[in-house]
Amino acid sequence: MSRSFSRYMKEARFALLLLLVLVVITVILTPSRFSPAQFGTTLGLMTPLILAACAVTPVFLAGREGIDLSVGPMIGFISVIIVKLLIHDAGVSSPFVIIPAALLLGMAIGAVNGFLAVYLRVQPIVTTLGTYLVLAGLATWILPSPLGPVPKWLVGLSENYSIIPLLFVAGIWLAIKSRPLYGMILTIGGEDRAAYAAGVNVELVRFTTYVIAGFFAAVAAVALTGLLGSADPQVGPNYTLLAIAAAALGGVSLAGGKGTMVGAAIGAVDVFLLQNLVTHFNVSSFVLQIVYGLILVLAVALNSDVIGRKSFFGRETTDG
Repeated sequence: MSRSFSRYMKEARFALLLLLVLVVITVILTPSRFSPAQFGTTLGLMTPLILAACAVTPVFLAGREGIDLSVGPMIGFISVIIVKLLIHDAGVSSPFVIIPAALLLGMAIGAVNGFLAVYLRVQPIVTTLGTYLVLAGLATWILPSPLGPVPKWLVGLSENYSIIPLLFVAGIWLAIKSRPLYGMILTIGGEDRAAYAAGVNVELVRFTTYVIAGFFAAVAAVALTGLLGSADPQVGPNYTLLAIAAAALGGVSLAGGKGTMVGAAIGAVDVFLLQNLVTHFNVSSFVLQIVYGLILVLAVALNSDVIGRKSFFGRETTDG
């Protein structure tokens, strides 16, 4: 247990240091943010971004220029389908229908991305950028303006029960880690030719990471729908770059094979706290974009192999 925890620390040192600084500043400036009474609501505000960062991580870990730019619009699109078609048009309100439908839709979209990127060998950035545009357009076409309300159980997932989506995704990832699939993902991310020579079905494993990404994005969509209390087709796309920045900040290598899901989650919390501070000081959103860019570049640089071997922020192992 201690060894695994130590690996997490090594992978996300920069993100952890930044987290400590941000938490101290936040507690000083807005102490109510982490009060026991507000903890569920605060966690609910973080959850969609944390889950979005988790969604982009498996594809990164699988390497070979793997990336999923469609995660943000996928979250928005699934949210629109949940609210417009299921809740309002079909009159469905049961979580036993809505949640499975969302998960299946997310996995289906992930499978399309995986098929195009892995089996048809279209560059992943082109594939998922195309899916990004299609999903963003479809969401706006189906629902031109925000629509609500949503069932109380959905709203509860952003308040008192905000921990449930996170525990669900954590449980799924732990189950994946306990299977050979996890080791295969890291192996093909590090050196897919060696993995292929060892008998690993590289294409199937890489395809599976896109399906996992779609699954996690669907959970994020459910959490976002509860947070907004409605569906808004314009909100989802904003999560794409934030999720990628959070994952990189948390020590996930964009080249593949290195990083942890825990690190990606910590990076997402860092990004959320930065947003909170910017809101507190009424700083322009343009300044926030500059900060995101600087932190992203710094995080990638500090997590590089060249700097990593010579600094406190170096990464030595992978486990996630």
